[in-house]
Amino acid sequence: MTAEDLSVPAAELTIVGHYDKAPGYVTRRPGGSPSWLLLWTEAGAGSVAQGEASFEVGAGDLVVLGSGVAQHYRALPGARRWRFWWVHFQPRPAWVTWLGPHARSHGFHLVAGVPAAVHERIDLAFQRALQDAHWIPGAAAPALTGVAPGAAGPAPGGGRGAIAGARGQAGARVPAVVVDGPARELVLGAVEEVLVLATASARPEGRSEEGDERIRRVLAIIAAEPGAAHSVASLARAVALSPSRFAHLFAAETGRPPMQAVRQARVRHAAGLLEVTDLDIGQVAAASGFVSPFHFSRAFRREYGLPPRDYRARLRP
Repeated sequence: MTAEDLSVPAAELTIVGHYDKAPGYVTRRPGGSPSWLLLWTEAGAGSVAQGEASFEVGAGDLVVLGSGVAQHYRALPGARRWRFWWVHFQPRPAWVTWLGPHARSHGFHLVAGVPAAVHERIDLAFQRALQDAHWIPGAAAPALTGVAPGAAGPAPGGGRGAIAGARGQAGARVPAVVVDGPARELVLGAVEEVLVLATASARPEGRSEEGDERIRRVLAIIAAEPGAAHSVASLARAVALSPSRFAHLFAAETGRPPMQAVRQARVRHAAGLLEVTDLDIGQVAAASGFVSPFHFSRAFRREYGLPPRDYRARLRP
């Protein structure tokens, strides 16, 4: 272990980096850190401890460590490597709420088993964070060039001596440090995207969700794009069911037919557009998936008890 391994990053710094470490890599901070630390494992395995909590992590595991508690993390002995992204940061208020269901002990959050479907997007968010740490207002956004495997650099939180934007041999990237300004906000925006994707996709350990997982997925699809050309057949295909089996299961789980749920989601979406935009009624209808303003007005009146124009007029006297 070197003095570098014991270094503690300054609280005001946001630092992002990527490592590919062999067994023997270790970082200890007996006094903890004034910043929070995020660790996202791409491949291999590591061991992360904070306070009394200790967990082994693998690909698809996200760890977020709070400040002020002793930390110890290392490449797992027996594993060929531990390839991971890491970020030192100060959290935005909402992040603590998102992480709450994944708390394992004081300051230790483990979002385990993030689904593979979002791994690529998470990795791209980290790449963007590393590039955006160097962004200067007025300059073109840098292209995402990725991170060379085996990139070397100082230990996470290597201190103020880390040079933002420096590159090692063969284009390997070293950690990027940003103190404040637009670049810092861009980096934190990428971190926020990672946290949203991970916490929204992974189920907290020990918690189960009620109902059929396939119907929950369909409801999420409808909510995400209420204006899309949904049909019983298309929704059934999304969860690998026959249309008849899907329609029966959906009604049993939700108490309503699938297309009624779609219509209600479209009406809610339209209400939001009426509230916050100046789109005319025909534009709102089209954006919400209705075939005509007439069908939209009829569906809207059924749900809200008044036509769309009157609904908007009540909000904007």
